Amino acid sequence: MLFERPDDDTLYDALIARSADYEGQAYVCVKTTGVFCRLTCPARKPKRENTLFFETIAACMHSGFRPCRRCRPLEQPGREPIVDALLARLEEEPEVRWSEDELVRRGHDPSTVRRAFKRALGMTFHDIVRYIRLGEAARQLAAGARVIDAQIDAGYETPSGFRAAFQRLVGKAPALSQNRELLFADWFDTPLGPMIAVADKTHLHLLEFHDRKALLSELEALQKRVRSSVAIGRTPAIDQIEAEIRDYFEGRLTVFKTPLALGGTPFEKHVWARLMEIPLGQTRAYGDLAREMERPEVVRAVGRANGANQLAIVVPCHRILGADGSLTGYGGGLWRKQWLLRHEEKIGTETRMEETA
Repeated sequence: MLFERPDDDTLYDALIARSADYEGQAYVCVKTTGVFCRLTCPARKPKRENTLFFETIAACMHSGFRPCRRCRPLEQPGREPIVDALLARLEEEPEVRWSEDELVRRGHDPSTVRRAFKRALGMTFHDIVRYIRLGEAARQLAAGARVIDAQIDAGYETPSGFRAAFQRLVGKAPALSQNRELLFADWFDTPLGPMIAVADKTHLHLLEFHDRKALLSELEALQKRVRSSVAIGRTPAIDQIEAEIRDYFEGRLTVFKTPLALGGTPFEKHVWARLMEIPLGQTRAYGDLAREMERPEVVRAVGRANGANQLAIVVPCHRILGADGSLTGYGGGLWRKQWLLRHEEKIGTETRMEETA
């Protein structure tokens, strides 16, 4: 029988009870420590609001969490010895730069290592090395470290190497932009994973979670639409949205003020404007939105416009539910949608209590 993922409350109860019912099928990520654990971990239990749950180790590491040293979630009985041996070396020798040449020097065939790790953990050995390095670099930067220090500690000799993955996502180095102003892109961390922001000097053009499947095509479409290129860098608009997103996640902000460059069709812009009118802590169905627009026949078109939104959280497409109140598709993942709705419900309740006090 296929594993059907329980809801987060059930998984949290299993975590508190140290239940082995979901061993190997679900993991907890702790936002305050940056680690992920088995549900049976003997460590002190985190508060519910500081937890995220994933079904795979790869998802935990892709979201920037490192394995717990107490419950050692990467260790699994009965798998190929080469996996455990290299994981042990990775922990015992953090200074080693694990290139394919280094694997060969130690007597390992890189292709054999790659296949063994994919079978055991769903990702390659070098994926794990990269996630650990980048995750540690992100934590250093969040703690105020200089970029150059984090870059060197992560194992990159040059700034271009440090940001290679981000550079590949953004695209090639800027070419001629037909005498138009360049757009700039940068990323910042959030409790739900990194977000990519693209802006000109004054307006935000795109804000998405780093693992959205459509992100690459969105970036390509954006560059074609504005007939310009995207370069890695910062603008005041990116600084502003980063500060506002931080305040939003900390419960201090309910209305975003960063100027937006909405690049859709007139109909899409109309839908997005309606989305931004939905009060924080409330939701709507696609049909509700169509009726508020006095066009009840365009429910499907409203759904498509909702999916075309490229400004996650700011244009709150996550506040749209199915007609029966169920969670519907969300480019950032249904688990993020659920988290955002719970977060906003809590903020809305606290705001109303303060207003009536």
